[in-house]
Amino acid sequence: MKFLAFGAAASLAVLLGATSAMAQNVEFTLTNESSYTLTYFYASPSDDDSWGEDLLSEVGVLESGYEGTVFIGDGSDQCLYDFRFETAEGPELEVAAIDICALDSYTLTD
Repeated sequence: MKFLAFGAAASLAVLLGATSAMAQNVEFTLTNESSYTLTYFYASPSDDDSWGEDLLSEVGVLESGYEGTVFIGDGSDQCLYDFRFETAEGPELEVAAIDICALDSYTLTD
C-alpha cells in the first residue's frame, strides 16, 4: 500500500512539473524611442482584465533613447499580450495584441 501511495505522489509531481514547463517565461529588450520617460510597464494576456506587476521594477525608469531587459514570467501559456506604459510626463500608452511568443525586442515610439 505504501508503494502505491508513493507511485501516485510521484505521478502527480511529474504531471505538475509538465504543466509548469508549458508556462511561458519571456525575456526581451525594451527600447524606448518615444519622447517620454517610462516609469511603469505592465503586460497581461490580452484576454485578462488585470495588469499585474510593474515589469520595470528591476530596470527603474527608462529614459527616452535607452533600452532595458524585461522579463515576463507570469506562467501564462498565452502568446497575445497587451502592454501598458505609464510615463513621467503623464500620458499612459497602451498597445494591444503583441505576440510575445515571437518577441526578441520591442520598440516603443510615439
